[in-house]
Amino acid sequence: MADINRLETWIKYKNGLCGDCMGSCCTMPVEVKLPDLIRIGVVDEFELDEPIKNIAKRLEKQRVIQHFNFKNSLFTLAQRANGDCLYLDAKTRLCTIYDKRPNTCRNHPKIGPKPGFCAYTRNPAAQPR
Repeated sequence: MADINRLETWIKYKNGLCGDCMGSCCTMPVEVKLPDLIRIGVVDEFELDEPIKNIAKRLEKQRVIQHFNFKNSLFTLAQRANGDCLYLDAKTRLCTIYDKRPNTCRNHPKIGPKPGFCAYTRNPAAQPR
């Protein structure tokens, strides 16, 4: 079984692998940029005139993000106590904002800690293929 923190346990990604996965990648910290937050719907385009620091403070207060990197203008999405992304459905293990998901998620596993590989963990509730 893959361990999210041990890249040597990850497996080579292939199409269809996500269909019965526990959403292991959704327990990794997700760095996003302002356009991602606009697409998700937590930042309004009218706020773009505001200092980014103010946007970050508001999102931290609302617990949408857990960190803002001022140097790179990267926001890290908040995670639940168990490490899951806020937007991962706890029962289905599917993304609740899939059509609006951040570019980091759209490009996984092409980019990430081990490009081309993922921390696939079979969902025991998934139907056998």
